[in-house]
Amino acid sequence: MRFSSPYSRREMYSPESNSVRFLDRVEDNAAVRVWSEKTQQEKGDSLAEGYESELWDFTRISVTQNDLRELREIWSSWNDETKQLFYCNYGDLPYLLGIKVDKYLFRALAQFWNPAYSCFTFGGIDLVPTVEEYMALLNCPSIQADRAYSRPVNVPPFVKKLIRITGMSEQWVAARIKQKGDSKCIPWGNLRDLILAHPDLKKRVDVFALSIYGLVVFPKALGYVDEAVSDLFDRLDKGTTPVPAILAETFRSLNACRRAGEGRFIGCAQLLLAWFHSHFWKAEKVSYRVFSRDYSPLRELVATSRRDDVSEEKWIAIL
Repeated sequence: MRFSSPYSRREMYSPESNSVRFLDRVEDNAAVRVWSEKTQQEKGDSLAEGYESELWDFTRISVTQNDLRELREIWSSWNDETKQLFYCNYGDLPYLLGIKVDKYLFRALAQFWNPAYSCFTFGGIDLVPTVEEYMALLNCPSIQADRAYSRPVNVPPFVKKLIRITGMSEQWVAARIKQKGDSKCIPWGNLRDLILAHPDLKKRVDVFALSIYGLVVFPKALGYVDEAVSDLFDRLDKGTTPVPAILAETFRSLNACRRAGEGRFIGCAQLLLAWFHSHFWKAEKVSYRVFSRDYSPLRELVATSRRDDVSEEKWIAIL
């Protein structure tokens, strides 16, 4: 097996409240590396003896994204009360709208993805996103880490799920469902109009969140929200965490592209890049950060200016 560092939970003293709080901390890289190497020596390698990689030398991966300008405009037009309602129910998802996907960095990262271990390998260092890290990035108080999503045996029809999410009539929903390949979808344009005109504030927030999940987190069909997204979204109000499903789609898409030598990444590129940058942040030359409960990693990432003129070749050399 190969290992990387998750965010750990530590009990730390908080002078502001004169009490003990649980704060998130990213472990020091050197300590984690020692732990990782020691564990791998004890546990051994998960690959069969004689295994030979059949990966392509270079993967031509596409990270074509949906146009998110209308989503950003809608979010900007909302008042603080509406935004707070969204944060309480869905966490820091809106910050994903402000993360620019650096296609050169992403393509470079893909070259270091190892499907045999399902991790990134940078020289002698293995890194992989964990549930704890993505939970910290999404920063959603309503989801529970131990309630992972699993597709039920008897899934309600797409129409029924959209009726429940949108509050619209069966006739309205059925008239707007489209077939895209082997999946049923609903166009973003229909959801946009609903967000702008729905009389129920909570429904506007719900449909906006569904749109982010369909256009940013699981962007399978450009310009559409896939039926599979509604399956997961329909369970969020029960405290179900979407993180394992997000990671599974990330790993599946990276594996498929690497093995084929090409393809379009259909996981959440914004979250993966946010995770990558979080491992290279430094505060006063210290290779870890201590987070309070009010700290938002995605908010800081969006506020941090980064160069976007670094070539793919340069990124590969750096990594």
